[in-house]
Amino acid sequence: MSPPKENVSLLFKLYCLTVMTLVAATYTVALRYTRTVGTELYFSTTAVCITEVIKLFLSVGILAKETGSLARLITSLKENVFGSPTELLKLSVPSLVYGLQNNMAFVALSNLDAAVYQVTYQLKIPCTALCTVLMLNRTLSKLQWFSVFMLCGGVTLVQWKPAQATKVQVEQNPWLGFGAIAVAVLCSGFAGVYFEKVLKSSDTSLWVRNIQMYLSGIVVTLFGVYMSDGAQVLEKGFFYGYTYYVWFVIFLASVGGLYTSVVVKYTDNIMKGFSAAAAIVLSTVASVALFGLQITVTFSLGALLVCVSIYLYGLPRQDTTKIQPSETKSSKERLATV
Repeated sequence: MSPPKENVSLLFKLYCLTVMTLVAATYTVALRYTRTVGTELYFSTTAVCITEVIKLFLSVGILAKETGSLARLITSLKENVFGSPTELLKLSVPSLVYGLQNNMAFVALSNLDAAVYQVTYQLKIPCTALCTVLMLNRTLSKLQWFSVFMLCGGVTLVQWKPAQATKVQVEQNPWLGFGAIAVAVLCSGFAGVYFEKVLKSSDTSLWVRNIQMYLSGIVVTLFGVYMSDGAQVLEKGFFYGYTYYVWFVIFLASVGGLYTSVVVKYTDNIMKGFSAAAAIVLSTVASVALFGLQITVTFSLGALLVCVSIYLYGLPRQDTTKIQPSETKSSKERLATV
């Protein structure tokens, strides 16, 4: 059994914070690098599909360790996965949304600098907050709503006059990139809250739920490959353009999501906020060094506002970890009165 949150050492929490930060920053910069430097551009849809396959195998491995024996693993898979088509269908919803989100990340980082992407992607916080209020019947404090608007203001400043990368020679469309991020943050907010609601509606293991979701995800992303790049994949091959850097991005995407889902229960919102802010700083430094990013005053001010808003949003308040029944007010009334 995992140790209680309060008994986890500060050293372990710092370890979690460091890994979360490095994974977030490195993934963004590495993905941007693979989309702007390589001469033979790989198909991003195939990378998303391979990521789902790796996540599935990793989840099966972790479930095997959790169950303790091969017989129990097979029984668990028969009962909860292959014997539960309704549950598979239920988890196909976040699978579809996450598949779209992951593909949009590739589109965004093909058209926006890593630092600009990292800052703008924090719009997932207000989107998640809105979904939390509407779908889980929770409330946000006035300070949290204030931080949400501050974050939106910071992102607006960053996008007002986007910082330019002088070392990137490929053709880019900033508006396409921003549109892709907008779709990605909407997907992130909805899918994250939907998955949380499914998790807390039963005692089913997290890893069983992950397996259900990744099985659906593989089908969804394969369909995406067929619809988006089918003819070219048949002509050039599924792994066309793959390099060690591309595999590194896939590794980060696969392990990063699973790792974060495990370690966040040992950290608090303030630490996660510091992690996001540190990832923004690291991405900016890396973008200056690798892509010749030219920092502007509006970018600096916007990034600062985003970092402060993340910190304010994560400040302690009353426990909101449980789904509350809507007894006196509807979600819309609660949203309007804040």
